[in-house]
Amino acid sequence: MYKLARKKNNWPQVFFILYASLTAFIVYSCMYGVRKPYTVSTYEGLEQFGFSYKAVLVSSQVFGYMLSKFIGIRFIAEVKSHNRPWFIIGLILLGWVALFFFAIVPFQYKFIFLFINGLPLGMIWGLVFGYLEGRRVTDILGAVLATSFIVSSGIAKTVGQYFLVKLSVDQWWMPFLVASVFLIPLFICTFFLSKVPPPDYEDCLQRTPRTPMYGKARVKFLKEYALFLVAPILSYMLLTALRDFSEDFIVELWNETGNSGQYLLFIQTSTISGFIVLFVVAGIVLLQNHFKAFSIIHLLVGMGFLGLIVSTILFQQGRVDAVTWMVIATTALYLGYVACNSFFYERFVAAFQIKGNVGFLMYISDAFGYLGTVFVLLLKEYFNFYTNWVQFFSTAFLSVGFFGIFFISVSLYLFSTKYKKVNYA
Repeated sequence: MYKLARKKNNWPQVFFILYASLTAFIVYSCMYGVRKPYTVSTYEGLEQFGFSYKAVLVSSQVFGYMLSKFIGIRFIAEVKSHNRPWFIIGLILLGWVALFFFAIVPFQYKFIFLFINGLPLGMIWGLVFGYLEGRRVTDILGAVLATSFIVSSGIAKTVGQYFLVKLSVDQWWMPFLVASVFLIPLFICTFFLSKVPPPDYEDCLQRTPRTPMYGKARVKFLKEYALFLVAPILSYMLLTALRDFSEDFIVELWNETGNSGQYLLFIQTSTISGFIVLFVVAGIVLLQNHFKAFSIIHLLVGMGFLGLIVSTILFQQGRVDAVTWMVIATTALYLGYVACNSFFYERFVAAFQIKGNVGFLMYISDAFGYLGTVFVLLLKEYFNFYTNWVQFFSTAFLSVGFFGIFFISVSLYLFSTKYKKVNYA
């Protein structure tokens, strides 16, 4: 039997939703302010180890971020709630300090400190989402947090571009200075986030209590569900790799399509995508039947994959311009990514009455997702897979779209079969 929370949350629900979602949004956005600004620099003409310098930097940071996700499979599963705020602040500060050394060390050692920058930052999502999961309104809270994936990346790159273009800041110091701007709101909002009350009795009844998962519990879960998770994890790998690659190299695409130097373009396109995805995904909260919601989430992921295919074909046929193509494709990409993110596992845990937490499941997916990102970077750089950026993105969108529809369809079939056996046995 679960041990249900006895305390009732006396906060007015509207106030609670605004408070929890806004503080979580700002905290996670501040992480992006430490992680993403360097990507607006193209480092044109620079090479290291025989490869383009930006590819070396991106690979280094992504590799650190990927390792962080593998470490987080255990760390996030076991972390106690009272330790979360200290970990959030400490890990982001470690990433910030790494950017200082990125600025001052000799050229040949800079990639090491981007690896160190990525290593702690991969833990932040699980720590923040720990305050939001297992609630009647988690779908709304998660939708707002997920929007930060989209909007905050655009904000961080817009600020970075502003420092480079308008303030003429040196490209090596820019990431550290931009990250410094985000530290004060990080400290303040982490404090407020730590005051979010735990799930109450009604939350636990509707969504099951969320508890740490130690070794035996993780092994037991994987024995029962590991094979069922293969297809959704492969879907998530495709979405994560494409999302991260698009964020890191979008500047090159804008330059190639005649949109260079427009630093507001990042925030404009990401804001449009963010609000569309937020509106669609937040509607899941209206569904009380957890498995029905879980099934619809599969369909939303499939719609995201389909959107990548349709938007790219329209662009190739000349029916939309490059900016419109990227707005539609980015919206489709994030629709699939966000739906396949915390929403997928939140409703999975509730529908199948899993004893544990979403963080453990998400960090399994994230770990393999960023492994996919590393693979794409190797494919692009070491095998010279592209002739130009438009062709590379077109090929990537179409490939991910077709393979993704197949994987998410397999996932829906397998989980539907499992659910019927569990409920009619």
